[in-house]
Amino acid sequence: MPDLKLTDQQLTFFRTFGFLAFPGLLKDRIDEIIREFEAIFATRGGGHAGKPHEGKQRSCIVPFIDQSAVLSSLLDDPRIHGIASGLLGDDFNFMPSDGNYYAGDTGWHSDGWNKDTLHIKIAFYLDPLTRDTGCLRVIPGSHKDGDKYAKSVDEQVYKCQENWGLAGRDVPCMALESVPGDILVFNHNTKHAAFGGNGWRRMFTMNLCERYPEARIQELRDYLSPVSRFWVPRAYGEIMMKTAGPQRMRHLEQVMANDGHIAELSRKARATMAEPSRG
Repeated sequence: MPDLKLTDQQLTFFRTFGFLAFPGLLKDRIDEIIREFEAIFATRGGGHAGKPHEGKQRSCIVPFIDQSAVLSSLLDDPRIHGIASGLLGDDFNFMPSDGNYYAGDTGWHSDGWNKDTLHIKIAFYLDPLTRDTGCLRVIPGSHKDGDKYAKSVDEQVYKCQENWGLAGRDVPCMALESVPGDILVFNHNTKHAAFGGNGWRRMFTMNLCERYPEARIQELRDYLSPVSRFWVPRAYGEIMMKTAGPQRMRHLEQVMANDGHIAELSRKARATMAEPSRG
């Protein structure tokens, strides 16, 4: 199967609004995806601390798809590979993934703010979600660096009640209602949130970015450093690396060459923290 090719309209939409939705794109694989998700959480508990998820706070595993050969193969799927290549270029980097049981509201946030390197998140929601039951909400256009509107949103949305007289759930946005098998993609800069969901919402993400130029390679190392909160020695899990063919390895090689500092950071984190961060 050839890679999915994004249309000019999709590319323009993403650049303009900061997200894309692909209804039913992986419907044919959703049963095995859910099975593997459940198997990882059954093995790992609610995260690296091994506590079972109780529906009261987010449980998170990093790296996540790396724990399964089936989920690792999503990076090779022509539909996922095509989306990533279309947005980031053929030499894109796969970045550490995360698997989650979400509980309650998330509040408005972005996943970092990258001015010079495009980072995206490909999100897999494994339960039917509506506007009022925890679906992904995004503020279109909030991803644009240097844009007056985006800057205004960034400065004010965190205190939306104080600044606008609006509760977080009432902020104007797009609610991307979804069912398992749908794929949602957004720029890390894009402001997003979820409201009204229960304590057992299953979701995992694949994080990807443009390849870093050598002149800014320290930025990549700095970006990878927070993975150490999860007490792991490298950015990727062994299964992800050992099952990689030449195509996948192209998307792992730059990170693998620049994650050597994580082991020492993880050792220090383990020594100073009771359990890994869940944030």
